[in-house]
Order: sequence, then structure tokens, then C-alpha cells
Amino acid sequence: MSGSSGRSEVSGLYHERQRLELCAVHALNNVLQERLFTQEAADEICKRLAPDARWNPHRSFLGTGNYDVNVIMAALQSVGLVAIWWDKRRPLEQLSLEGVLGFIVNVPSNVSLGFLSLPMRRRHWIAVRQLDGTYYNLDSKLKAPIPIGGEAELRLFLQEVLSQGPCELLLVVPHEAEEAGSWLSTVK
Repeated sequence: MSGSSGRSEVSGLYHERQRLELCAVHALNNVLQERLFTQEAADEICKRLAPDARWNPHRSFLGTGNYDVNVIMAALQSVGLVAIWWDKRRPLEQLSLEGVLGFIVNVPSNVSLGFLSLPMRRRHWIAVRQLDGTYYNLDSKLKAPIPIGGEAELRLFLQEVLSQGPCELLLVVPHEAEEAGSWLSTVK
């Protein structure tokens, strides 16, 4: 796939396209709406997380990316943000969107070589972010961001994604929002 990035003509959103196994880097930059992280920066984070490891457990041993959640969490912390793991046992109605900058979601993804689809699945990181009242799917495998809609449509989108199997939802929030717990509504 193309490694293009930049502002989408459709929405004005920053959107990086998939390159190698760098979906975690793309998801970070897409949720932050600018190119703050590179493969080199992610590799440095991996080295800090496992300085004495012969084979770093936080990335692909091939050097193509495939970074784990620890890299995403450390990257967000380096810019004053926090990744909060959403407990899927909670109803999404308890999610307070007011203090949430965006979302990074880990989803199963089919593996293919060119036009040939292989009978295995890998993990893929995608970003979701709001602009001017509309939430967008900023998946790096998409040619352009796809509008999701408002809050109700976002909750439906997240519910659908989480129901597809082993998925994880990370809320990207400022440190203050994490401390105040403002991302969690008291509605039951």
C-alpha cells in the first residue's frame, strides 16, 4: 500500500496511509492529527521498554513495525496524553466523550499477499477522531477518512467493532482527564 500521508481533501483531517507494519505509528499520528511519531521514534521507545532484550518483545523481529500497546502508551505519555483501556464489560453509555481526544482500537485484520488472502489474522491499530462535531474512522488501510457521524453513531460504530471478536479500545485523553475520571459517566 501507499505510504502517503497528509491532509485529506475530503475532510481536512490528517490521515496517514498504511506502510509496512506501522499501523501503530499511523494510528498515533492520525489520532493526534499530525506527524509526531516515526518508525525510528517507535523503535527507540521499544529499546527503552526492553533495553536488555536480544529480541525486543514490543515489535516485529523483522524490523517492520507491528508495535504493541506498550509502545502506544509510552508514545502518548511522551506528549502529555494517556491511553485508558476501556473495560468492554461496561456499556458504552458510560463513556463520557467530553474529555476524550480520540480512540485507538486494536482489531483483527486479514493477512494478504497482493491479491491472495491468507487463512490467518493479525492485529491492526486504527484511530478514530472528531472534527467539527463529526467522528471519523482514520484507519490507515483506508484511502481516506470515513465519516462515522455524531455521538450516537460513534457509539454504534464502537459497539460493532468491539463485537467482532478480540478487539481492544483505548481512550486517548489528557492526563488531567484521566486523573479526574471525566471520561467515565455515572450513567448506568
